[in-house]
Amino acid sequence: MFFKTKGDPIADLYEDIAAEEKARATYQWIINLSDDPDLNDGLKYLREREIIHSQRFREAVEILKEERDKQLYF
Repeated sequence: MFFKTKGDPIADLYEDIAAEEKARATYQWIINLSDDPDLNDGLKYLREREIIHSQRFREAVEILKEERDKQLYF
């Protein structure tokens, strides 16, 4: 198995956010092309899942930034 990391958790999370946003945009593009309600339901679920993942990664970035800033004051 191969993992792509920069060694900086914040940079890695920003890459994860970008990947989630790219997937979300791809699902939306396919939804816009499709007239199949069953396919669109599945794609909408996947799109929403990508949005939630992106939000959680953003929350993790904020937590890491807060922890990093706390360490700078000691």
